[in-house]
Amino acid sequence: MFLENKIDPATRRGWIEVICGSMFSGKTEELIRRLNRARIARQKVEIFKPAVDVRYDEEQVVSHDANAIPSTPVESASQILLMINEVDVVGIDEAQFFDTELVSVCNQLANRGIRVIVAGLDMDFKGKPFGPIPSLLATAEYVTKVHAICIQCGNLAQYSHRIVEGDNLVVLGEKETYEPLCRRCYNEKNKS
Repeated sequence: MFLENKIDPATRRGWIEVICGSMFSGKTEELIRRLNRARIARQKVEIFKPAVDVRYDEEQVVSHDANAIPSTPVESASQILLMINEVDVVGIDEAQFFDTELVSVCNQLANRGIRVIVAGLDMDFKGKPFGPIPSLLATAEYVTKVHAICIQCGNLAQYSHRIVEGDNLVVLGEKETYEPLCRRCYNEKNKS
């Protein structure tokens, strides 16, 4: 017989976990793994993603390896607070696409005793800190930086190099649009 894994809301402690790195580094894969483990532990899980992310599916969070988990698309971070109800764990994918209010939302959730797991790019294609991720890194209890493999030399990659023209910060795409590169290869490709 299984025991219910419910923690008294008055005594449970919340925290923020951030999974960050470049494109193709396994951020979403790790997010899905952690959320599935929480479900195995009989915790109530809610998952959110920005409505703008429709690359693989309009509603599900989907990894590059085609693993998927149901989610709720939202237009802004503040909507997350309106949609949660008696939840133990909140997962948020593609956090870099949210507004800076995401930091406050995550902290409010953690202060309520909720485990918050956030995944997102820490740098944009120009190698600059991306969206609310830097502030989340500063306030999170746990940070996991994952790496892809540089397609030029095989070393660990931490940069998402855009291979199509354009200066727009947000360009949704996959392997036809971005490639993971290490620092040396990224700097070589971006010499001016």
